[in-house]
Amino acid sequence: MTHTIRSTALLSASLAGLLLLSACGKDKPATPAAAPAPATTAAIAPTPAAAGTTATMPPATAGSAAAPATSVAAAPPAAPVTVPLKVAKLTVGSDVNSQHQVTHASSSFAASNKTIYASVATEGSSEGATLNAKWSYLEGQGQLVSNISQSIATDGPAMTTFKVQNPDLWPEGKYRVEISLDGKPVAKQDFDIKKS
Repeated sequence: MTHTIRSTALLSASLAGLLLLSACGKDKPATPAAAPAPATTAAIAPTPAAAGTTATMPPATAGSAAAPATSVAAAPPAAPVTVPLKVAKLTVGSDVNSQHQVTHASSSFAASNKTIYASVATEGSSEGATLNAKWSYLEGQGQLVSNISQSIATDGPAMTTFKVQNPDLWPEGKYRVEISLDGKPVAKQDFDIKKS
């Protein structure tokens, strides 16, 4: 029985020495094994030291061969993504609702229609952009009817409404509304005025 205990102790000490020697002087990281052995939860009993040995090894514990844990700083929170403002849709009609949306889109109006609206749907965000609506009568020389600008600040979908009014009858013919965003043309729509 003492022979078996002594053999086990010598074998354990030899294995520990080989492991320590194999790790000495290695500058390159070891190639990772295909899959690490699963950790066991069973306690390992210490081996009694053999008579005549001078070095003793502490008992192995689960996870003692693992590399020391390193602290990784958490990444700072990502900045919110800002989507630039853009015109999504232009709608022309003769009436709007409380959300400034044209209720019935049309490309033809009666000469007696006093007010014509253009609803501009935007998406994205801006702390200060300028939307402009240029209304033109295209017959003959292409006469300017109205040129209106509005400043908008939004961080999501928005609706901006422009209107032109004529207390008299509109001249018959072709018209156009052109929308620009910060001076750049982004949308246009033609419409007709017909006899009442």
